[in-house]
Amino acid sequence: MPPTQRLLVIDPLVDGVSHTQTVTTQSLEAKIQGLVRAKYPGFNAQPFSRATVGQAPIVLVGTFTAIDLKNQTGGARDAFRICLALADLKSGLIVAKGVARAQIEGVNQTPLPHLQDAPAWIKDPSVDAYVQTCQGTKPGDRIDPSYLDGILAASLIAEASDLFDGGRYQDAIEVYRSALSTPKGDQLRVHNGLYSANWKLGRRADAERAFGEVVRVGLASNRLGVKFLFRPGSTDFVSDARLNAPYSMWLSQIAQRAGARSACLQVVGHTSPTGPEPLNERLSVLRAENVKNRLEREAPQLKGRVIASGVGSREKLVGTGTDDVRDALDRRVEFKVVPC
Repeated sequence: MPPTQRLLVIDPLVDGVSHTQTVTTQSLEAKIQGLVRAKYPGFNAQPFSRATVGQAPIVLVGTFTAIDLKNQTGGARDAFRICLALADLKSGLIVAKGVARAQIEGVNQTPLPHLQDAPAWIKDPSVDAYVQTCQGTKPGDRIDPSYLDGILAASLIAEASDLFDGGRYQDAIEVYRSALSTPKGDQLRVHNGLYSANWKLGRRADAERAFGEVVRVGLASNRLGVKFLFRPGSTDFVSDARLNAPYSMWLSQIAQRAGARSACLQVVGHTSPTGPEPLNERLSVLRAENVKNRLEREAPQLKGRVIASGVGSREKLVGTGTDDVRDALDRRVEFKVVPC
């Protein structure tokens, strides 16, 4: 690399609310890399990896977030807000930032394969630090210390996720394990990845152990969302065996881990925003009650310590209303640790 060039890497862009990497965020990364290589000779664009992070590069971070006409999330999806920032690891400063808007049309919110297969979601502190590094800063600000502390783990997670998306599941497992061994590696993205890769390889015992770690991390954060999917308008799980095959194991692990704690559990049902909201709220409650009853059968010691509630679509993370893989997170069941 010429001495006048600066190394530039892209820490994969995410949805600012769901924290998901999608077909569109990946496409945007590719366009940015192409633009840098074509028009900005002062930068040497390279993959985001443990090797490049070790060279103290400039890191581009970014979010792609659905907003309404008041620039707020959670309401109507009128546009997308794109936030991009450059974080200089040598100086420890945000050196540039830009914000733009994109139209809804043509946006593909399909999650990348490693996230389609991920069983769980939490409000992950490591991803929150990433989002804050873009959305909560201005040029000249110090880089969020939490983001810096986790950047080695993030680079390994990015490598492992790419391997998973390419069908190289055993290689992905090895890199996820490397990420786990770093100081900030004990996080949901790693355990989700280990679960999904082992499940793909048919290693059910290893997958169950990994899911147990998913539950441990989620309950420690007091809020674990799990992608239990139901038949449309029903409290019964989907009938597709490819989807429901692990559900009994998931319930068993959640029941065991929750049963071992002294706290109580609130099971919260969610729905996508399709259909009348009063019906969505009622359906979300009934689905939560179904899951509550199953947990109590798995772990009788939980009786009297679990409550069920539903919020309909009020806490949607995606909001497409497509009722498919794109908005599976909107139909999650959450497990919240609450005082008894």
